Amino acid sequence: MPAKYSHAKKRPPGSSKKGNGISSNMHIHPKDHRTPNLHVDRSISQAMSAVSQLERTIANILLTRFEQDIARLFSTHLYCVALLHLPTFVMRCITVGGPGWVAANADCDEIKDFFRATIGMDLRQAGERVATKSVLWSYTALRHFALSNNVPICRKRGLHSLRLLPHHEALQAHLDSLHAMPSPAFAKPPHLGPLSDGVRALEDACESKYSKTSVHGDWDPEWRQKIRVGYERVSQTLWRVAREFDVRGYGQVLREKLTTKWCECGCSTDHLSEVCEKTVREDEEESGVRPGKQREWDGRGSGVYGWETEEEEDIWDIDLDFVGVDPEECADRAHGHVPELDMTIGQLMEYRYFQAEREKEQGNDAFKIGDFEHAIERYKMANTIEPEMPHYQLNMAAAYLKLHKWIEAEQACDAALGQHKSVKGHWRRAQARKAQGRIDDAIKDIRAVLRLHPSNKEAQAELAALVPPDTGPASAGSTRVSQKPPSPSPSSSKAASSSNPAASSSSSTAPPPSSTSSKTIPHRPGRLKQKASPFPRTEADDRKLKISCLPLTVDIPAMCDLLAYANSRPKSGKENKGKKTQSSTFTAPNGVQTTTETFSYPSWDRYVVKRVSS
Repeated sequence: MPAKYSHAKKRPPGSSKKGNGISSNMHIHPKDHRTPNLHVDRSISQAMSAVSQLERTIANILLTRFEQDIARLFSTHLYCVALLHLPTFVMRCITVGGPGWVAANADCDEIKDFFRATIGMDLRQAGERVATKSVLWSYTALRHFALSNNVPICRKRGLHSLRLLPHHEALQAHLDSLHAMPSPAFAKPPHLGPLSDGVRALEDACESKYSKTSVHGDWDPEWRQKIRVGYERVSQTLWRVAREFDVRGYGQVLREKLTTKWCECGCSTDHLSEVCEKTVREDEEESGVRPGKQREWDGRGSGVYGWETEEEEDIWDIDLDFVGVDPEECADRAHGHVPELDMTIGQLMEYRYFQAEREKEQGNDAFKIGDFEHAIERYKMANTIEPEMPHYQLNMAAAYLKLHKWIEAEQACDAALGQHKSVKGHWRRAQARKAQGRIDDAIKDIRAVLRLHPSNKEAQAELAALVPPDTGPASAGSTRVSQKPPSPSPSSSKAASSSNPAASSSSSTAPPPSSTSSKTIPHRPGRLKQKASPFPRTEADDRKLKISCLPLTVDIPAMCDLLAYANSRPKSGKENKGKKTQSSTFTAPNGVQTTTETFSYPSWDRYVVKRVSS
C-alpha cells in the first residue's frame, strides 16, 4: 500500500471499549462547559473567544480540505471508470447499435441517465471512503505546520489546541488560501495522462470480434476510427454528467460533526489529536518524514489543484472489509437476542441502501393510492437511512406538491439540488415557486431544466406560459412559438415521468392561458455542445437503445436494530488493496431471519444494452 494511504489503520479487535452504551471515543462534557460565567473574569471571556475563533478556523480547514479530497479522489475514480469500464460500455453499445452509434449519440439522454444513476450510487459512499483519510491527512498537515513553528507535540496526546493559539493568524491565512481556490468540482486529473490504454483495450476487443466480418464487408470498414471518436466523446459526457453533482452535498456525517458538533473550547481538536497521533507516527516510521516546505503544508487535502502524483489509487475499487457492527451496540434493540453480527462496512452500505429502497417502495405504493401523507413518512424514513441519495427528497417534493404544501416541496427540492442538479429537482421546485407566486424564481428553474434537457417540451411550454409576451420587436435570439393551454399535469416529460408514482408532477398550478395566440420565448442560455460527428450519419446511428440496470436479488435481514447503526459512521479501518467491491456479494449475518427481495442497483458492471423497436 502506498504511503499516502497507509494512514487508515485497522482497529484491533476488541479495541473499542464500551461502557453504559457510550462509545469510548465520544467526548463527554459537563452541561455548562460551553457557557462559562462571563461575570467571573472578563479575561476568561476574552481568552475563550480567542480559543473559539481558533477552533472554528481548524474545523473550517478540516471541512474545506474534506470537500477538496472528495473532489480529488472521486475524480480519480471517474478516471479509472473511463479507463476500465467505458471500453466495455462502448463495446456493448456498438454491438447493438453499430460501430458509429456511440460517436453519434454520446450525448443522448439514455447514456446520461445511466451515468447519473451510477455516479449517484458511487457518491453515496463518499463519507465512508474519504472522511477517515481526509481527517488524517488534514491532521498531518496541522501537525507539520506546528512542527515548522516549533510547537511541541505530545507523543501520546498529540497536538494540543491551545499551543496553536499564537499561530492563529497563519492558520487563518491558510484557510483563506483554501477558500480562494476554485470551488471543488469533479474534473479529469491532468497529470494522470490520456486514456490511451482504454482506447487500445476497446480496439483489441473489436479487432477480435469484428475484424473478419469487416474484411468481408459485413461491418463498417471505418469502425476503428468511429469507436475511437465514440470512446472520446462518451468520456467527455461522463465528466459533464459528474459536474452536475455538488461535492458539498456529500459526506454529511463528518460535515455535521465539523459544523454543529465541533466544540469551541478546544477539546474537539485535542480529542482528534489523541486519536490520530499514533497513526501519524506509525506512518512516519514506515515512510519517513518529509523535510522543509513539503512538511509545512502537505499537498494532500488540496483537491484536484494539488498533490500531483501518478501513483494514486482508486479507493472506490477496494473492499471496506473490516467489521463495522459491534454486537454490544445493538443489544438494547434486539429484544434480548443478539445474533452474530459480522457485517463489514461494505455490506452495511449495501444493507442501508436496500432498507432505504424498501421504504421508498412502500412510499410509492401509498402514493399510487393517493395516501400522500403516508408516502411522505416513508420517503422521510428512506432519506433518514440513506441521506445522500437525492431521489428520496424528490419523491417527498412530489407528494408535497400533491398536498399543495408548496414551501415544504421547495425545501425538499433545495435539499436534492444541493447534491445533484437534476431535471426533476428544478422542475418540481419551479412548480412549488410558481404556486407561491414567485414567477421569476420559477422561470430560473425552468431555464435550468432546459439547459439540462433542451428538448423537454413540457418545460418549453411552461416557459412560454410564464414569460410575458414581448410587446416590442422580437430580439435576435427570440423565437415565436404557438402557445397552447398548459397541461395541468405534465407527466409525460423527463421532468415528471409517470413511470415512478412519486415522479408525477403536482396538480394544476399553471396560470390561465393568455388571450394571445403566441408568446415570445427569450433565448435560452447556451450550453456547451459536442462538435458534429466527422462521419455521415447512417441508419444504424438512429437506432433507439435502452440501457437497463440489472435487478439485484438479495436476502435482507428482517431486523430494524441495524438502522440506527447505519447512520452512526464512518469508522476508521484499513482496507485490503486490490479487492474489487462486488455489489452482488451482500449476505446477511448468521442466525438472522431474512426476506428475499429484488432491488434496482445501478453499477458499472451490472447492466444490459438492448435495442428498442421503433
